[in-house]
Amino acid sequence: MPIALLALTAGAFGIGTTEFVIMGLLLQVSTDLNVSITAAGLLISGYALGVAVGAPVLTIATRKLPRKTVLLALMAIFTLGNLACAVAPNYETLMAARVITSLAHGTFFGVGSVVATGLVAPERRASAIAIMFTGLTAATLLGVPAGAWLGLHLGWRAAFWAVAALGVLAFAVLAVFVPRSRTDAPLAPLREELAVLVRPQVLLGLAMTVLGFAGVLAVFTYIQPLLTQVTGLSESAVSPVLLVFGGGLAVGNILGGKLADRATMPAVLGTLAVLAVVLGVMQWVIGTPWMAVAFVGLLGVASFATVAPMQLQVLEKASGAGQNLASSLNIAAFNLGNALGAWVGGVVIAHGPGLRALGWVAALLTLAGLAIALWSRALDRREPRHTLHDCASQTA
Repeated sequence: MPIALLALTAGAFGIGTTEFVIMGLLLQVSTDLNVSITAAGLLISGYALGVAVGAPVLTIATRKLPRKTVLLALMAIFTLGNLACAVAPNYETLMAARVITSLAHGTFFGVGSVVATGLVAPERRASAIAIMFTGLTAATLLGVPAGAWLGLHLGWRAAFWAVAALGVLAFAVLAVFVPRSRTDAPLAPLREELAVLVRPQVLLGLAMTVLGFAGVLAVFTYIQPLLTQVTGLSESAVSPVLLVFGGGLAVGNILGGKLADRATMPAVLGTLAVLAVVLGVMQWVIGTPWMAVAFVGLLGVASFATVAPMQLQVLEKASGAGQNLASSLNIAAFNLGNALGAWVGGVVIAHGPGLRALGWVAALLTLAGLAIALWSRALDRREPRHTLHDCASQTA
């Protein structure tokens, strides 16, 4: 794989760490800032909504700039946002800083996905996306447990100082190794790029991403209280369990890329189905420590096995002008799913049946994404028939 792809992975590691690190710090943040666990969980929703807004806006605003320049500017925003998180004096300021940080996320992964697919042969595109997203899995495997450890021993602010330092390092790596966009196609008119938003298959791809991935965050947002209050583990045991989740992400990410290289839509359907099953069994296994740890690992595998297939599905349906925008919008869709999942999980905890019920509620969200994927496949199968029918009519 080109070294530039590894540079993109380094950037993804930094951004992934700041997205997920808060999940291992919920109890510390809620105590220090005197807010509820549900309110602390909304820091994840706020970040995700910022991604959803920032992805299309920044992608359009930076469309005339070289892709390397865009990636570096986004990494600078990311670093400054994490510095603001580290010094935030109250909950409101921390929320604002999280939103500022999130603005870089969607466009970075959207533009980065397009750059990654251009670095390899066509038959390796899904694997290239998966390798870039390995930065996210490494963030969960290493960054999030490290952040949880720092939060436990040095306070939650130390985790954000460390993430800001990661941002500086990632900026340097991207500056050195990512090439200038010498092969970029001529810039298409804005109206042609925006036209991708009315393609039914692109819209269905975005919808399946939102709902399919929402189930993951409905559970994982509250993994710390689940493990401590339901499973009965100590707070110090959370970091090692998060390592198991990160290991599962690494396996699932590569597996999803391999499956999508063979056939994109079957990979989407299969991975979403497996994810729904894993989420559905949570309530029966989360109460036993060893089974809870196994569940966390399987959740990691199942959740990130969906990422490369769903990202490639949207890229394929958005071929031509607007691919950058569609790619960024799908990253926004993942984060809308994050926001939806975190919010639904908070409602279940605060007003519903409680922590144990998160699994089956999350499974219903993912099944809704699977239903949309089946709809998309049905449209794919009907399209050739319509084409043949039209040709026959014209011949007659």
